[in-house]
Amino acid sequence: MSAPTEEGPAGRRRRLRAPRSLQARVALAVGVAVTLLWLIGASLTARVLVHEMSEVFDAALVDAAQRMLPLALRSTRHDRAAAAAAEGAATDDLPAPSAAPPAREGFRLRPFGRDRDRDHDRRHGDDDDDHARDDHAHDDHDDDDHDKRVARLHRRDDAFAFVVRDADGAVILRSAYGADDLPPFTREGFSVVPGYRVYADRSGREGATIVVAEPLIRRAHVAGEMMLRLVSPLLVILPLCLAAIFLAVRSSLDPVRRLRQELSDRGARNMSPVAADGLPSELRPVTESLNSLLARLRAAFEAERSFAANAAHELRTPVAGAIAQAQRLRSETADPEAARRAAEIESTLKRLNALSEKLMQMARAEGAQLRSERPQDMGMILRLIAEDFERLGARLDLVLPETAVRSDLDPDAFGILCRNLIENALRHGSDSDPVRVELTASGMLMVTNDGPPVPPAEMARLTRRFARAGMGPGTGLGLAIVKTIAERTGGALAFASPVPGRATGFQVRFTLPDVEMGPAAG
Repeated sequence: MSAPTEEGPAGRRRRLRAPRSLQARVALAVGVAVTLLWLIGASLTARVLVHEMSEVFDAALVDAAQRMLPLALRSTRHDRAAAAAAEGAATDDLPAPSAAPPAREGFRLRPFGRDRDRDHDRRHGDDDDDHARDDHAHDDHDDDDHDKRVARLHRRDDAFAFVVRDADGAVILRSAYGADDLPPFTREGFSVVPGYRVYADRSGREGATIVVAEPLIRRAHVAGEMMLRLVSPLLVILPLCLAAIFLAVRSSLDPVRRLRQELSDRGARNMSPVAADGLPSELRPVTESLNSLLARLRAAFEAERSFAANAAHELRTPVAGAIAQAQRLRSETADPEAARRAAEIESTLKRLNALSEKLMQMARAEGAQLRSERPQDMGMILRLIAEDFERLGARLDLVLPETAVRSDLDPDAFGILCRNLIENALRHGSDSDPVRVELTASGMLMVTNDGPPVPPAEMARLTRRFARAGMGPGTGLGLAIVKTIAERTGGALAFASPVPGRATGFQVRFTLPDVEMGPAAG
């Protein structure tokens, strides 16, 4: 067998997977539930309406039969009396008619007669007695009354089909259409024949019968119109309802979005508790657990910083004493080998002293407050740091703007950042070219040194702790300290190698946070 493809069960499971968004899940679930409930409600309503409609149509059939049967019997008696009178005038003899007159046809009944006569709403037995009394008392009036009653039966196509038979089964009255499709009378009540809903009734005194039928297609047409009018509002209301559900769910999830935004706006070193004000009760356990986790992380980082700072501080004094002893040993010994070893010990101790100094700077960069309450002139601080390096023999090309560049960056933190950048440039730069240190009026600090370009793969790891370029000297913490200060203060840090516009060199760019322009620097 071939291996299952993306269209197999696994592919279908992937396509049917629920959306990841909580908002989409809730909106989809509520929307589907509301849609199903609407459809179920509409279906039940339609069934009830169809049932009620069938009862109304059946009542119309009964009403038509009860109105038509007395009219047919009355018409038959009228025809017989007229025939007898005509024969008596010709032969002075009045024999009883031996056969029923020809069946009349052409009446079409309106199923819901608006001009119903209340005298004909009673059962046909009572109607027959009334008509019998009327025949003896008002023969002339009967003709007019018969014509009026027949006129009330509005002619309308596709309404009812009917046939009236006497007690012998002879047709005495029938509709102009559909009568041939009606079955003979078998029993009173309702029945269904192909294409028709049939009602049959019998006259209690004379034994005449009537069969009235209504086309089922007419009922289906009315039911279809009713369903269309029932469903049409849903096509407008249901989308509006779904849109309201979506907006309600979206509004209800606003606290979740605010919490997400607050967390995303935090810096990497921000371990302060998350405010739970205004959050729904469902999110309070989440914020409480998150704050507990932040507290544990804060305690762990604080312990790490404290250990590094304390260890570096405690090492400074013994390391300084060891360096002094190595220097004394080297100056007092006359043995060249011993002097060489003393120099190596001094160099190693100095590297250890530099490492302890960097560890203290890292602890300060990670734990101290790096933003001051009042903006300070960063150009003046940079000038003092450059002068310190120049007194030690470093070659620097300092470029400062004519105006003061103020920022709320802590002066000590800015000093640590500048010293590490200049030390890194002096350590890895060319001895023939000075290190260029430039601060622009917009607040960008650029430290540039000449030298071979740094490969991109190696440049990506320069800000890692204890990462050094090649086998050169240094602790591997300078750029890591710079990155930590930049992240915690919101400044932008970028590297470029080679220097833009040149084929060699390395450049570090640091953008100061919240820069303010000031008057000319003194």
